[in-house]
Amino acid sequence: MTIAHDDIRIDERSTSVSTMSMAAALNLALADAIQSDPEVVVFGEDVGALGGVFRITDGLTARFGEERCFDTPLAESGIVGTAVGMAMNGMRPVVELQFDAFALPAFEQIVSHVAKLGNRTRGAVRMPLVIRIPFGGGIGGVEHHCDSSEAYYAHTPGLTVLSPSTPQDAYSMLRAAIASPDPVIFLEPKKLYWTKGEVDTSVTAEIGTARIARDGTDVTLLAYGASVPLALQAAEVAASEGRSVQVVDIRSLSPFDDATVTAAVRATGRAVVIAEAPGYTSVASEIQARVFERCFEYLEAPVRRVTGFDTPFAPPKLEHWYLPDVDRVLDAIDSLHWEDES
Repeated sequence: MTIAHDDIRIDERSTSVSTMSMAAALNLALADAIQSDPEVVVFGEDVGALGGVFRITDGLTARFGEERCFDTPLAESGIVGTAVGMAMNGMRPVVELQFDAFALPAFEQIVSHVAKLGNRTRGAVRMPLVIRIPFGGGIGGVEHHCDSSEAYYAHTPGLTVLSPSTPQDAYSMLRAAIASPDPVIFLEPKKLYWTKGEVDTSVTAEIGTARIARDGTDVTLLAYGASVPLALQAAEVAASEGRSVQVVDIRSLSPFDDATVTAAVRATGRAVVIAEAPGYTSVASEIQARVFERCFEYLEAPVRRVTGFDTPFAPPKLEHWYLPDVDRVLDAIDSLHWEDES
């Protein structure tokens, strides 16, 4: 849980609707935040002239100057430590840590300082700091480039942890994250960077809310990040087989939207949690536990999980065996108890 979200500063936006990739939506969110708030500054490894490994910051330095978007040494702990100092002095830094596992050298800074300064000072010092981390597999990368490290951050009190699955949420949630007075870990599913969708820049996001991505009456699939399109694919196939499948996009891992998730699962009586990360002591485990605790008397079957395996990430040619797929999700759905087939 964060201390509070009582100083959300998002400018009044004129309506602009267009179709773009998630990468372009994130770029637009950063540009709009820089333009609307002089305290926002973007920095990290190769985010300046290069525009980032995934080109998320492309053109920001040319447009706003090196004072607002600049490169840093390859020193993650130093990047985050610098951002902490900036945030303590009233700025709103947005830093990019190039790949998921590359963020780990800064983990001590994040846990010991970023997450705790607000509580340590009884709210006198806030941390309006966003740490952007591309995460997850699906790009044919090797280990250290495809980790799903969300459990580390979600387990840490004091951090907000968000992960969008659509270009619209990428834009709206990043704007909300930058406007928040408390620290946000913003996990960007790199597999989805080039997926496209409609973005309305007037739409705002509320931190701590899940989204019903598809209505259904038979079973609820709970997913976040890159697992949401997978859940929607599985729902389409299941529909052709006579199942009505609901999909909930968790999108805010911490704080967690118990109300939406509980209502969704109670309505169907069956649930499957989908995530790329290894299943043991994972965010998927926490979601499963929360559903059991709040929905037990409504459940028609045990809550299933479809996750990555409890191994290091697979080499590029084998990652399709590691990552959850439609068949594994359908198998999980079929494993639930169905009275009409007993």
